[in-house]
Amino acid sequence: MSNLRYFDAAAVNKPAPSPKAAVHSEFLRTGRINRQQWSAEEKRYLTHQEVAARTGRKLEAAGAKTHERINGFHASIRFPKLIFHRTLSGRPHLGYCHVTTARTKLAKFDDVRWSFYIANFVSDIGDDEHFFEKIRLGYARMYFAVATAADTEEGKLTLNRTVRENGLLFRTVDPKEALKNVLLLGARNEQLRKIITSL
Repeated sequence: MSNLRYFDAAAVNKPAPSPKAAVHSEFLRTGRINRQQWSAEEKRYLTHQEVAARTGRKLEAAGAKTHERINGFHASIRFPKLIFHRTLSGRPHLGYCHVTTARTKLAKFDDVRWSFYIANFVSDIGDDEHFFEKIRLGYARMYFAVATAADTEEGKLTLNRTVRENGLLFRTVDPKEALKNVLLLGARNEQLRKIITSL
């Protein structure tokens, strides 16, 4: 994937206006309308680190806005703000952002720790080695929450596969559905769950 190159369109200096050729005669001669003349000197290609930094800023801004919306729903539902991002290796324009983490009670499990994420792509959720499988490119976001468990040996969080096969609690491309699912996971009592479900 290292053959990907990213062009910085914002850094392009506009060339000095040249005498305009008659568009109709240029079209008759070549069959094309040349809207803009590019030269190699005007293009600036970004490094993967620069692209990863820009992607990270956008992801963290989206994560902060999402956290603000979640905590603005009801005074009894509050989530901690734990925002950090990761970009995919070899594809620094793709990444995901951790928004919050909390604990909830599910039907078969009393205490489940979970984390909520936003990704700037859509994919299937796989295993630990290839967590994102079948990445579909485009201009879509994916919202998902996974059950987590503390790994005492390595001192980090891992997927809790006892809750579900792949640890996934929900995955959606609809931001309203994601908000509803996160609020349901954070609701402390049945009355609040009924109100959220009716939305």
